[in-house]
Amino acid sequence: MAERPGRQPRKPHVAQVVRTERLTPHMQRVVLGGEGLADFAADTCTDHYVKLLFPPDGVPFPEPFDPLRAREELPRERWPVTRTYTVRQWDVEHRELTLDFVLHGDEGLAGPWAMRAQPGEKVWFMGPGGAYAPDPSADWHLLVGDESALPAIARSLEALPRAARVHAFVEVAGREEEQKIDSDAEVVWLHRGGRRIGEALVEAVRGLDFPEGRVHAFVHGEAHFVKELRRLLRVERHVPRQDLSISGYWRLGHNEDGWQASKREWNARIEAEQEGASPAAAAS
Repeated sequence: MAERPGRQPRKPHVAQVVRTERLTPHMQRVVLGGEGLADFAADTCTDHYVKLLFPPDGVPFPEPFDPLRAREELPRERWPVTRTYTVRQWDVEHRELTLDFVLHGDEGLAGPWAMRAQPGEKVWFMGPGGAYAPDPSADWHLLVGDESALPAIARSLEALPRAARVHAFVEVAGREEEQKIDSDAEVVWLHRGGRRIGEALVEAVRGLDFPEGRVHAFVHGEAHFVKELRRLLRVERHVPRQDLSISGYWRLGHNEDGWQASKREWNARIEAEQEGASPAAAAS
């Protein structure tokens, strides 16, 4: 996206790895800190995210690093590669940023990096972005997602008051992937086993006895089950668009580069199909 006239290009934050921790067999936590986080803030949304910048093929970034300048001056194969991760926690007092990474062995880019990351290692990233926080005026909350949405769901649960009425469904591979969340709200952990990703989530939400009143819903994860739940909530349950945060964080068979390139068009087409609008109207 081009910068607006008169607006200074955003500069990346640079941080250092402070510590790492294996939370579950397939979830790695990396905590970042350092003086480069002096002007960073992520305390308005529970789905805040950052875009990590990785040098291709391990070629170090020149310092001071400017991703816009790199795209202007370097051949495409040396442009920084971005990977998007939700902020699991932002510790204002200690200026520490916590990110959780889903691991797929040696597959992918960010997961293997997180497994190997060492204290003191530099990390560049853009952000934060974000758009969702639980609405305190809602009568109840629905939180649904796979492992990719777990950091945002956990952060949302921890932000809700004790008296809030919540139905939270999280699908993980098995019991060993469940996490402790600092919340009194009950989380229904669904174990995927050998089933299709998100199938158990669709069944759980479809079988839910919806409480009376206005729901504020957060539904994110693999794009195909998100599509099914979008139809359920928007078309069958008539949840207003403004009360629903829903998006495919990723799509099976696509890396982030391929998915991000087609995500907006795919979402517009699906929304148009489900709501009976033309693609042009849905994208407007």
